[in-house]
Amino acid sequence: RTRLAPPSWLTEGLRPRNAPIPWAAVARASVALATPLAVGTATGRPSYGALVSMGALSGVIGDTADAYRMRVFNIAVPQLFGALGVLLGTLVHGTGWTAVAVLTVVALVSGMISSIGAVASVSGLLLLLNTVVGAGLPLPSPWWLPPALLLLGGVLVLALTLLAWPLRGGTPERAVVADTYRAVAELLEATGPSTDSAAYDGRRRELTQSLNHSYDLLLARRARRHGRSATLVRLLAQLNALVPVVEGASAARLRPPEYGPLPPAYPAAVRALAEAVERGRTGPAPPPDLPEPGGPSTRALAEAIAHASVVVHEATPDPYAVDDRLGRPAGLEIRARRAARALLLSGSSWRYGLRLALCVGLAQTLVSVIAVPRSYWVVLTVTFVMKPDFGSVFSRAVLRAIGTAGGLLIAIPVLAEVPHGWWDVPVMAALAALIPALSAKGFAFQTAAITPVILLLSDLLNHQGFRLVLPRLYDSLIGCGIALLVGYLLWPESWHTRIGDRLADAVQDTASYVSLAFTTAPGRDEPARARYRRRLYRDLSAVRSEFQRALTEPPPVGARAEAWWPLVVAVERIVDTTTATRVRVEHGAPVPTTAEVGAVTRELADLAEALRTGAPLPETDPDALAPDCALARLHHEVHAARALAAS
Repeated sequence: RTRLAPPSWLTEGLRPRNAPIPWAAVARASVALATPLAVGTATGRPSYGALVSMGALSGVIGDTADAYRMRVFNIAVPQLFGALGVLLGTLVHGTGWTAVAVLTVVALVSGMISSIGAVASVSGLLLLLNTVVGAGLPLPSPWWLPPALLLLGGVLVLALTLLAWPLRGGTPERAVVADTYRAVAELLEATGPSTDSAAYDGRRRELTQSLNHSYDLLLARRARRHGRSATLVRLLAQLNALVPVVEGASAARLRPPEYGPLPPAYPAAVRALAEAVERGRTGPAPPPDLPEPGGPSTRALAEAIAHASVVVHEATPDPYAVDDRLGRPAGLEIRARRAARALLLSGSSWRYGLRLALCVGLAQTLVSVIAVPRSYWVVLTVTFVMKPDFGSVFSRAVLRAIGTAGGLLIAIPVLAEVPHGWWDVPVMAALAALIPALSAKGFAFQTAAITPVILLLSDLLNHQGFRLVLPRLYDSLIGCGIALLVGYLLWPESWHTRIGDRLADAVQDTASYVSLAFTTAPGRDEPARARYRRRLYRDLSAVRSEFQRALTEPPPVGARAEAWWPLVVAVERIVDTTTATRVRVEHGAPVPTTAEVGAVTRELADLAEALRTGAPLPETDPDALAPDCALARLHHEVHAARALAAS
């Protein structure tokens, strides 16, 4: 049975993620996609209702943010690009080679702008998808009507999304910051020399993801110096106050074994702060009920929790202190220049764009030369699979084919038995509800949910009925084949992971972090160190994401990626130990000498160079530093990482 089981790299994407069903999103999707069909049926214009529902479908898929201020941006901007796309597609509908050229150019632009950011990526996707739809389907006249109807669908989703904003204005942001406090409490529960190392490492990674998500949520599109509102400033101050607690947890992890696990009063105090953050409590801060510190590590942790308690209960924190801690946001003009530079000068941006353009151009050429009924589905499949910033092309092609087959099983009884008219409304309401419910489980599940919705909307525009089913399956398989052959197999970079290069950059930054941590006087430049450490863990989080992506690739890529994992964990431990040692120095431990710091940074720099070039590591003495040296534990972790790299 083991021999007959499919390999893990094939089944990895078919395992549903353990995510709760977003019931509010389920209700919004059902109403947003079914209401236009009801109006279209009542007015005798079902094709108009189908176009509005298509626009609503794009809005439902793009509504992935937590905060209301971000959801407005995430839904509205891509809708504008989608309207532009359907306009371009309508203008080149039925023009043969002109349509091929236009779709190829749009695919190049779509792939390139993906490097700017998440919203730009979704905007590029909708630009290309809707251009394909406009070029492949006969849409109503005049030329401005299809874009207007698609925008109307996006406006409907946006209106439904913002209904609760007046009542729940800052609730999502508070909930995210409170969850980060709870993640710190869980880390503290796993802190101590006698606790399970794997459990600690796992909770530390979860905390890193939570911190990244919280900072991204609060700082996204911050245009003014002190944030957009007093509420955001207060939440930023509360999040910043958590960083010393995290550093104190790293120090407590390295306490001598005789201290045992951390007393439960510490995580309990942080959980109480999480409740205060979520409920927005203000007023005098009750002193945390903590035991007497037993050394520099627990002393640092107790002081950090006491400071966080003051900040959490403070009604109006100093906005200048928030800026000093976070760094000032770049102006809109500066950010626009950076985005343009990333778009035009980045080699990866051009490579992604060219891969997508080549696949889309080939797919459109194929369906122009060979008579393929409703051939736009081939190009749509290539677009979904080849979107380069959405993960592995190989796994997405496989999951797309499997998800489409599953979605067709749902669509068969609908197209075969449900008559057009008012029956379309409840059927669409039920099918639309599946999209947010299954999207949280994975790409294959999302594809299975979206496929019957698109088929039903296409049938309302073309009246093909059950005859749509098998051609859609064939078209999807053709599109997946083009993506695998031209977008994956023919590109050498598909057969290599980028884990080594990214890990080398992280190790080089770790060397700089070690130097910064121990060459500044105690109490000086703490915000800079906190930012540097946060950036390091963000880089390592990107390495882990690349690792997870590589695991879904077929051999030998997945096997090569798996070999990097112990070294990724070793580098994380180096960063943790550096932070812990610095905290202990801040609270009375011996200060390391310049020679000791130089020895450790040189070994890290050598490790980074070896990871980047493949050159052998120079020999070093693991006992070069004295056992009682302040950096002895850090030097041990560095030497362990070097041993892993050399093996």
